[in-house]
Amino acid sequence: MAENILIVTEDEELLDDLLRLCAAAGTEPEVAHGGPESRTGWASWSGAASWERAPLVLVGDDCAGASGFGDAPDPGHGTPSAGGAVPRRPGVLLVGRDWDDPGVWERGVRVGAESVVLLPDAESWLTGRIADALEGVGQAALTVGVVGGRGGAGASTLACALAVTAARAGEQTMLIDADPLGGGLDILLGAERTQGLRWPDFAESRGRVGGAALAESLPRSHDLSLLSWDRGERALVPADAMKSVLSAARRRGGVVVVDLPRQVDETVAEALVQLDLGLAVVPAELRSVAAAHRVAARMQLVVRDLRAVVRAPGGPRGAHGYGSGLDDTEVARLLGLPLAGELPWERGLLEDIDRGRPPGFAKDGALARFCGRFWERALSGGGVAA
Repeated sequence: MAENILIVTEDEELLDDLLRLCAAAGTEPEVAHGGPESRTGWASWSGAASWERAPLVLVGDDCAGASGFGDAPDPGHGTPSAGGAVPRRPGVLLVGRDWDDPGVWERGVRVGAESVVLLPDAESWLTGRIADALEGVGQAALTVGVVGGRGGAGASTLACALAVTAARAGEQTMLIDADPLGGGLDILLGAERTQGLRWPDFAESRGRVGGAALAESLPRSHDLSLLSWDRGERALVPADAMKSVLSAARRRGGVVVVDLPRQVDETVAEALVQLDLGLAVVPAELRSVAAAHRVAARMQLVVRDLRAVVRAPGGPRGAHGYGSGLDDTEVARLLGLPLAGELPWERGLLEDIDRGRPPGFAKDGALARFCGRFWERALSGGGVAA
């Protein structure tokens, strides 16, 4: 955070409310008691320096009539115009209280506000907007969900490998275990004893969670942040908690990988709506395809982009290990999904996990190569089709 929030108001009651909302967002703002008094008063105005640098400016409606706000926009976007006007800039909000005053919208235009915020109704929204500005929110994280077409399809293995390879490539990465009955991704990562918060600690989360604070509170393993389950009996979190946590992870940017259960309930639906891409892992077997068809049908009601990752059976049956004429393109066709790729068989994977080496750990392994190609396509914006 390079600079702090700037509040411009002489209304003590409004100032108290805005200070309270800033405190809720975790910051102590700068305050300018009143706006610039004239066309030529910019240089001497107490808020001039902060106006140019602050990530967000909250102008009280009581100050919107200050003459310095009424001049022409600055063509140079950095200093006041020749007449001494306050320079226009993004990130200015006009804050008022009177819903019945139609002039508030005109005053919003006068100060160059991007929005007019009316309290107390918009307090929750404004608190989030303040926190977003402090976090320097840029592009949301590329969020990928992985689900098994049937039990034991390898979804958790793929989710873990995707996160490990993304982190190794330098991406800011968070791995979220949304399957309470999946056994725990912390075990796959060898992080079951690593200190940090688990899902039960977030069960009561409501509203906004800070992205940076979330990442700092979680266990770290293999250069990524992990949110998984503890070994306790509690295996459910409310939908509001899932929404808050995943929203925070996305605001942080980078890459988020979510390991999903096959059953869709209200909590899982909150995760699905935030996915940029869903991957359904399907073994190349007719019974698996039949099961995956039901899973895919439910997910497609919510997920904007769902693709098939076909897992080749292990064993000595040819280059791909397929039998009965069922290959990756045929599986994707039967499911009616675009093909994201073939998930290869990797020898010695279980032995590596037992030694504390997670899926994707071996840089030259088949899983790591698959995930590397996936991220290369996905992060370049070129799509993920095989």
